[in-house]
Amino acid sequence: MNYVIITAGGIGKRMKTNLPKQFIKLGGIPLLMHTIKKFHDFDNDIKIIISLPKDHFNTWKLVCKEHHFLINHKIVEGGETRFHSIKNALKEIEEEGITAVHDGVRPFVSIETIDRTFASAIKNGNGVASLDIFHSIRKIEKDINVTKNRDFYKEIQTPQTFKTRIIKKAYLQKYEEQFTDDSSVVEKLGEKIFLTIGNRENIKITTPFDIIIGEAILNSIN
Repeated sequence: MNYVIITAGGIGKRMKTNLPKQFIKLGGIPLLMHTIKKFHDFDNDIKIIISLPKDHFNTWKLVCKEHHFLINHKIVEGGETRFHSIKNALKEIEEEGITAVHDGVRPFVSIETIDRTFASAIKNGNGVASLDIFHSIRKIEKDINVTKNRDFYKEIQTPQTFKTRIIKKAYLQKYEEQFTDDSSVVEKLGEKIFLTIGNRENIKITTPFDIIIGEAILNSIN
């Protein structure tokens, strides 16, 4: 069985709006709906779990009604951190299979990117979408900064996809600040992380400028 946990815990602080960023519209449709639809298009039978702050439950239900959004999904309450939100969502998964975790505000993930992470998870236990870094990078060390070879680094995206038994075991661990994403939690178990190729359009929309870029991407693919 395929599952996807879509995290949608944003409150719109960096977006400078009272509306949670996952509800902001692109092409007249809320970001989160674009994201859900992409995974439904990948697999019509995938089980979709949305992690939302409890205060946003009613808002989301009203938004779904307004847009006649009928893709089946389950809502779970988010936690204090992303780690705790994913941990809560994993309680809804009992069958063995493959489980992906994806940011609700990454609506332009490609079907090919999703497929590559699932294929890697089936073969290797996990698959994490990533991209080469094109910019020059420097490391800050106290009061100095030093250049680093970008060829030794990757930009990490979502989805991050795992055999269900592995990610469920990983989230039994105690929370640590170093857990910045799901691969870091699974890595703490001693699991090797396998990177797959992401897609450049798979941006995380968190600022007003990102909305401008998102509209441009949407216009280019429609």
